[in-house]
Amino acid sequence: MKRFTLGILAILILAQCNPPTAKKNHMVSREVITDSAMVVCARTEASKIGIKILKEGGNAFDAMIATSFALAVSYPFAGNIAGGGFMVYQTRDGKTGTLDFREKAPLAASRNMYLDSHGNVIKGASTLGGLSVGVPGTIDGLFQVYKKFGTLPFDSLIQPAIDLAKKGVVVTKKQAERINHYRKYFAMENGLTIPLDKDWKAGDTIKYPQLAKTLERIRDNGRKEFYEGETADMLVSYLKKHGGIITKKDLAQYQAKWRKAIVFDYKDARIISMPPPSSGGVCIAEILNAIEPFPVATNGHNTTKYIQLLTEAERRAFADRDYFLGDADYVKMPIDTLISPAYARRRMANFSWKHATPSSEIAHGDINGFHESMETTHFSIVDKFGNAVSVTTTLNGAYGSKLYVPEGGFFLNNEMDDFSSKPGTPNQFGLIGGEANSIQPGKRMLSSMSPTIIDRKGKLYMVLGSPGGSTIITSVVQTFLNVYEFNMTMQQAVDAPRFHMQWLPDDIQMEPGRFSLSLQDSLHKLGYTIDTTNAPVIGKVDAILIMPDGKLEGGADYRGDDKSVGY
Repeated sequence: MKRFTLGILAILILAQCNPPTAKKNHMVSREVITDSAMVVCARTEASKIGIKILKEGGNAFDAMIATSFALAVSYPFAGNIAGGGFMVYQTRDGKTGTLDFREKAPLAASRNMYLDSHGNVIKGASTLGGLSVGVPGTIDGLFQVYKKFGTLPFDSLIQPAIDLAKKGVVVTKKQAERINHYRKYFAMENGLTIPLDKDWKAGDTIKYPQLAKTLERIRDNGRKEFYEGETADMLVSYLKKHGGIITKKDLAQYQAKWRKAIVFDYKDARIISMPPPSSGGVCIAEILNAIEPFPVATNGHNTTKYIQLLTEAERRAFADRDYFLGDADYVKMPIDTLISPAYARRRMANFSWKHATPSSEIAHGDINGFHESMETTHFSIVDKFGNAVSVTTTLNGAYGSKLYVPEGGFFLNNEMDDFSSKPGTPNQFGLIGGEANSIQPGKRMLSSMSPTIIDRKGKLYMVLGSPGGSTIITSVVQTFLNVYEFNMTMQQAVDAPRFHMQWLPDDIQMEPGRFSLSLQDSLHKLGYTIDTTNAPVIGKVDAILIMPDGKLEGGADYRGDDKSVGY
């Protein structure tokens, strides 16, 4: 009887010490392992279209284009043709690079465009309506990818999305909840009824006939259709009616940029990630450099010590991010220093296991921060040839500016909100805007999007990324560590509970219900503030792991409708 009682007691203690790693709705194994190729993204329809292209002999770049167009149809929450994003790639022969197709400020934009006559930020001006829209980069980015790497006829890459728009997309439960939550803004901003403006239920089908026509014009007329043709006229005309300042000149002058990747080592892994205007690569480097000297695996997964170590590394990286980083074409940045192990060691010099380091004590000079929206989408692709692409794209907010070009059938971004509306002054979220990210005509706004590719021992190891605003960076880091340090499968690594620290506010955000109260209490005693209310979802990682036998394992995030598909 005594032995039985002790056994029960041990089980109860373990239940308190070990946070839940899976909820009931994703207890069943969803691991997908394939031999040759894989696409992991936010919607089943888009993943299947990407795999169809790969089966037809296309490469990862062909599939990237097809998947992007398919997400514009099936996932208008963040998939787009009038937003922007970043791509990190590695070819079969090991060559790496990135494409920056981030949106830009219009030529008529000005530093104080969101301030009233008293110098105060006008609420909603940078998030809703025409003035919030940045010059879109997605279509130019896709055509640049095709020009450099495409192998199949372009028509065959865009046609599946056209067919999907005509046939319609079946609404999921999560999609219905998203649309119904935001639909009040559709009529408010557009002044008319748009196709999404109705009470949708799971199982309904949404058709997009106007978007299909737009995609057909792009198919027939190429890049110029969106930036100089009929679609450009629609976009500019509609924006003008709603207070926008983008002109045909803005569109015609837009050009995506090929940039050199941020590359650094973590033990025997080589990480390849996005440079500014993404802050992802720099921050990931600083975080991993900061923790590398410590016994990460020995500390245990999501233990007090592990969370403390990562929190302090993240705190310092985000302080530097918000002070130093911006558009590389406008701001000089000490990138080599920021991603060096020596710099990370100096930043961690005042770290102590005994107590939290208040953010006020580690701020780098006059450090500034800013708010970034959570609504983005990511997809990862590996083809049978050994090419890999990691792509994150966005409209910024949910359905962007909420403006929907009716004749074109697509939403417009609200990317201008990612600039600092008023450097040095807290915004509505209590965060301070950075001078490096102030508004200038033609400038790209700073982002946390972190598409990443990882090699290990000279071979492709992992492809990953996430939506989630500033939580993208921490989601990517933790997912990588889950596999590398804690030997999780790719799906286990994606499903594991996540936490987030970004310097300000000075608290650790945790997914609610996924970390034990005893763990939270141990962190409280060290001086940490825990927030389980503002981050019900921290990232939605879509990733691919290349296993030792060469097979591919997908990790599709249960937090969305994400799906791994391969062959």
